[in-house]
Amino acid sequence: MSVSTLDSVLSTAPASTSVITEPAAASAPPTVPSDIDPRGRAVVFIHAHPDDEAIFTAATMRRLADRGARVVLVTATGGELGTPLCELAPGESLHARRVAELEAAAEQLGVSRLVLLGRRDSGMAGWPSARHPRAFARARVDRLARRIADIAVAEGAAAVVHYDSDGIYGHPDHVMVHRVGSLAARYAGVTDYEATVDRDHLCATPGKHLLDLATGRPGAYGRPGGEIPLRLRATEAELAAKRAAMLAHTSQIAPESLDVPDFAGAYGYEWYLRRGPIGLLDTLG
Repeated sequence: MSVSTLDSVLSTAPASTSVITEPAAASAPPTVPSDIDPRGRAVVFIHAHPDDEAIFTAATMRRLADRGARVVLVTATGGELGTPLCELAPGESLHARRVAELEAAAEQLGVSRLVLLGRRDSGMAGWPSARHPRAFARARVDRLARRIADIAVAEGAAAVVHYDSDGIYGHPDHVMVHRVGSLAARYAGVTDYEATVDRDHLCATPGKHLLDLATGRPGAYGRPGGEIPLRLRATEAELAAKRAAMLAHTSQIAPESLDVPDFAGAYGYEWYLRRGPIGLLDTLG
């Protein structure tokens, strides 16, 4: 994969692979219409930083791709403010490194189209970096939502996937993904899925998930399990693809952090809230 600018690629991108820069209380499972077929359909996933796609939605993306769907991954920032866990090559920026890692992870997950919005990492809540003119948290929500909705419509997407209203764990860029993604789904007129995590489930494996390291507060994220209507359990092959995608992000995810006794318990499920009619992700169980 290579990286180009948004405007130069949007008008010329082929229908095949391309890269662009730029709840309700739980109840009985819904009846899924039998005529929802993933083959040839597209789903747009929106993530804040390189590595988020691997941590939160990798198994879902891999399953969609394996069932013939077209997976479109939109990444808002280059994760420039992450702390590198490995030495960068001479002259290599962290931004360039993380984009290369993202491309490698996307290959593992069967991504058909990778869209980089080109915004800047805002950093954690309260950091002065959020005031940078290019910080994602300062972007115009309506403009980015319209841009993503245009991508969804052009792809004939069946759904847009983003984060819950808290951005899963409160990171400003994650909250912005929710705001942009929910509006983009509305503009495009498609089913709106919010990626989240089951805090009750993860609290049963304390200290084994990267969210525990990111927040320092096990369980201070996601939603209670009873509020989550949709959960996907990864197969062995999907979990292997997820692990490979996570390990592709070598600057941010230390291999030893994944060497937990129950990797499947910590990462083998992915959880979603749904806004709108039953859609494609409901067929994946």
